[in-house]
Amino acid sequence: MNSKQTLLRDVLILFGLAGWAVALPGFASEFVLSMALTCLMYVALSTSWALFCGTTRYLSLATAAFFGVGAYTSALLVETFPWWQVVALGALVAALLAVFMGALVLHLRGTYFAILTFGMTELIRHSITFYESTVTGTVGRMILVAPDSSTVYYTVLLLAVAAMATSIAVRRTRFGLAMLGIGSDEQRAQTLGVNTRLVKIGGFAITAAFAGAVGAAMAVRWTYIDPTTVFNPFIGFQTVLIALIGGAMTLWGPLLAAILFSILAETLRLQVPELYMMSLGLLLILFVLYLPGGLASVRWFMLRDAWCTLQAGWRERRYRWSGQQARDEARARQRARERRHV
Repeated sequence: MNSKQTLLRDVLILFGLAGWAVALPGFASEFVLSMALTCLMYVALSTSWALFCGTTRYLSLATAAFFGVGAYTSALLVETFPWWQVVALGALVAALLAVFMGALVLHLRGTYFAILTFGMTELIRHSITFYESTVTGTVGRMILVAPDSSTVYYTVLLLAVAAMATSIAVRRTRFGLAMLGIGSDEQRAQTLGVNTRLVKIGGFAITAAFAGAVGAAMAVRWTYIDPTTVFNPFIGFQTVLIALIGGAMTLWGPLLAAILFSILAETLRLQVPELYMMSLGLLLILFVLYLPGGLASVRWFMLRDAWCTLQAGWRERRYRWSGQQARDEARARQRARERRHV
């Protein structure tokens, strides 16, 4: 399959999934729509995160910071600005924050970069809490004016489709190739003339813009937000977890993992809330150990081989547990003794 055929396939799949999601409110219940909204939120967050972090191999834990900044922008402006401008401003503020943060920390790599992005997220959260408690006197914001739920759903759907379309487009540009080159060997990319600092800041800003827009759109679901809610580190950890489970280097892996993971997380939260976090941690360990390429690396022949191995193992255990193995071994020993006597 050549490049044009691959592009056509990706665009058709994206249109098919988007059309199904557009039609969903017509026949789904409120519970299903709420779960679909969560799926779409994590599709946008994990796809945009993988676009930068998956290709450049920079592990960012700042998603919660961009999400929270977008949410606060929405809470401050939703009563005075039109809805689409509020979402756009949430993306813009988050992107500007990413440019500033990237200029400070993108010269680092590995655990140093991850720890610093997490530390700056916590710094922003505590700074806003301190400002509100000492200046305004009230921690948090009330959201009294909000669009209806269908507007929020279609907004998040549009952001998820835009994140996927951006990922498809960027991977085919020189900018996308430059990010791949940075992930493979940053010094060699510099030698070949890539302005790695500018490329990294640009990719980081794109990731942040989507996270900020999603935060602005999702903030109106709550009537009250505070720094603990919207800067929750779990939002960033879950985004990273979904991208790693799906395959951070792939296009469709984060989308597939976001859908499966959201359904699984909601089921665990409702059925076994005391084992919820433990199950997620165990899932991450199993994927890192046995499927490091993520769900997108699974191929049909791997599933077929795994199924054949399971069937062979089950037949062997059934042969042993039924006593047939012991009987066959006893017959073999009896025949051996008879041959010795003859």
